[in-house]
Amino acid sequence: MIRFATLGPAGSNHQFVVERYLAFHGLNGCATISLHSDFSAGAASVLDGSADFLVQCAVHPSTADTVARYFDGLYVVDTFISPSRDLAIVHNRAKPQSRSIAVMQPTLRYADLSKWQEIIPTETVAAVELGLLEGRYDAGLTYASLADDHPDRFCISEHIGSVDDAWIVYGRQRVSGGGLVACSSSPATAIFRQMSGASG
Repeated sequence: MIRFATLGPAGSNHQFVVERYLAFHGLNGCATISLHSDFSAGAASVLDGSADFLVQCAVHPSTADTVARYFDGLYVVDTFISPSRDLAIVHNRAKPQSRSIAVMQPTLRYADLSKWQEIIPTETVAAVELGLLEGRYDAGLTYASLADDHPDRFCISEHIGSVDDAWIVYGRQRVSGGGLVACSSSPATAIFRQMSGASG
C-alpha cells in the first residue's frame, strides 16, 4: 500500500482533495490516507517511514514552514490544481445578528467581511466548522455542507463556492535532479502555444 499523509480532521478539505488525487492516479484500493493534527506531524510521518507522501495546500499558513524546516529530507515530488469543497458563510439560525465571524487566514478575502465587528482567526476551515458545531462561533466561513447536514441549526448567508487551489506533494526522493520539472502537455502549455502562435 502507498501511504499518504495530510491534514485532518476527517472530512477536511485536505482529505477531500487527496481522495480526488488518488482517484485521478488510479490508486483507489492501493493507497491509504492518514490524517494529522498539523503538518509537522505529517512531515514526521514521512521522514520516519510511517507514510510515503505528504499532501499540503500551497496557501495553507504552514506551507512555507514545511518547505523551510524539512528542505533536507522532504522534497516536492508533484504539484497539481484542484477545486476545494464548496465554501460559504454559515451562521447559527438562533443568532442571525452575530457581531463576529470565524475565518481561516487564507480565506479572508473570499468575501466582504466588513459587516462583522470581530474576525476570529482559525487555523483551518475544519476548525471553523467544529467551532460552529460546538457553539463557540455564531458565524463562520466554512464548508457549505455544514448547513446542508444541519439545516435545523445553520443556514447559509452567502454562498462562495469552490476555489481552485495549488497543492504540493512531498516525498523522500528528490525528483528535480537540479533542473526544472514541468509538464509539457499541461493546459497552461496549450494556452502559451495559442498565445504565442506556436503550433503543435
